[in-house]
Amino acid sequence: MTETNIVPKRALISVSDKTGLDALGQFLKQQGVEILSTGGTARALTDLGCDVREVSAHTGSPEMMDGRVKTLHPKIHGGILALRDNAEHLAAMSDHDIAGIDLVVINLYPFEETVASGADRATVIENIDIGGPAMIRSAAKNHQFVAVVTDPADYGRLISEWRDQGGLSLAFRQDLAARAYARTASYDAAITGWFSQAADGMPQRFAVSAGPARALRYGENPHQVAAFYPTGDSRPGVASARQVQGKELSYNNLNDTDAAFELVAEFDPAETAAVAIIKHANPCGVAVGATVAEAYERAVACDSVSAFGGIIAMNRPLDADAAAKMTEIFTEVIIAPGASDEAIAIVAGKKNLRPLLTDGLRDPAAPRLALKALAGGVLAQSRDNGRINRADLKVVTKRQPTEAELDDLIIAFRIAKHVKSNTILYVRDGRTVGVGAGQMSRVDSARIAARKADEAREAAGDTRSWTEGSVVASDAFFPFADGLLAAVEAGATAVIQPGGSIRDKEVIAAADEAGLAMVFTGMRHFRH
Repeated sequence: MTETNIVPKRALISVSDKTGLDALGQFLKQQGVEILSTGGTARALTDLGCDVREVSAHTGSPEMMDGRVKTLHPKIHGGILALRDNAEHLAAMSDHDIAGIDLVVINLYPFEETVASGADRATVIENIDIGGPAMIRSAAKNHQFVAVVTDPADYGRLISEWRDQGGLSLAFRQDLAARAYARTASYDAAITGWFSQAADGMPQRFAVSAGPARALRYGENPHQVAAFYPTGDSRPGVASARQVQGKELSYNNLNDTDAAFELVAEFDPAETAAVAIIKHANPCGVAVGATVAEAYERAVACDSVSAFGGIIAMNRPLDADAAAKMTEIFTEVIIAPGASDEAIAIVAGKKNLRPLLTDGLRDPAAPRLALKALAGGVLAQSRDNGRINRADLKVVTKRQPTEAELDDLIIAFRIAKHVKSNTILYVRDGRTVGVGAGQMSRVDSARIAARKADEAREAAGDTRSWTEGSVVASDAFFPFADGLLAAVEAGATAVIQPGGSIRDKEVIAAADEAGLAMVFTGMRHFRH
């Protein structure tokens, strides 16, 4: 393989995104490069004063089938793929009047953007690029003699390399080729994902489209490297949020903020305000209220110690009252579906606080694929979009829950879905009063949640037990009655759990003996 620089004499340019095309076109004109192009790109370059030859004139074959066939021609792919040091290739070029193409500049039809816009199926199909990926792959394969650029952000690099090196080095061409294959792989993955959405069950194969990478300072720990790869998903969240101020978000910030925003999306903002405070991907306080400020005050009271340095998410726009309260303690990130100008001005006084504003809430019931990397493979499952309402509950005890208990039971189970298993949490009057997360024993989770409630009560100077009269939620069934009895000991009066244990009768009997109301959901919410 030649290590020498190449100086392109002929370029093929076909771009959907015209960003930076003026600077590139003028530079190529200055270098005396012949430009081949198609359609809108050719017109744009001509308007910029560049001499352009239409691909159809170069190939002697007209565009056809509404432009579906225009670059799929031997004079294009032969010009890109020919090995310049291979006598047979050179002879074929001569015999078939094929001119070499040394530079290929292409960005693809906006398939991902078209899908995100909610376009109809026919429009999406027409935005699947065929000729573009074929030319990109041809040029990347033959990077020994051809340079390929797929991202307008690389035009500046191309120009600087050419000027500084007197041409394009092999190392630079290899880097461009790697970026090109990553782009076509990402593009194909996006198309695969779109087709797979219509399929029932799990796809036989799947691909992930993500990028370009956003480098992070480090991963979960300083010795780990990390990056964030947006998928182009239109679902509101950390990827699409506008950061108002502050330093870049860390790996842990992004992970925790995503968990917080997922949780508050469980609550309809038209019905109630909801606030979740997250530490290490677990909620340390969640509450509903008439206003965001009220919900926040109730959420932070659950565990004000853990709330320090946490992530705050809400299901309504941030207002001035809530912003004033949230800035009273150190908080890493606030994420909200919008904010008032007054709220943003208040937050500006805390330069280390990073507000993220989204265009709306996520749909908690939307289908999605959840992935987890393992050694030698990837686990995939549909994300947990299961939700329960009052109609889904089955009362299994002699005592029926009261209306107030039913409200709290629904809230408790929706929160439990977002807590690491094993999960036990207590809710009273629309707010968590104790959260037990991630324990190997459900009994330990119940006791930890009750202890946390007592500690928060003492810190607040309250003499009344916070778990007395509360409801308790378990993300999975009680395998034995001991976990339930720990909740009874804490003062809970009603229980919500999936049911399904071989000892359900024993657990129900224990609930009846204690005078509890208990409902089964028939749905488990393990979160590992």
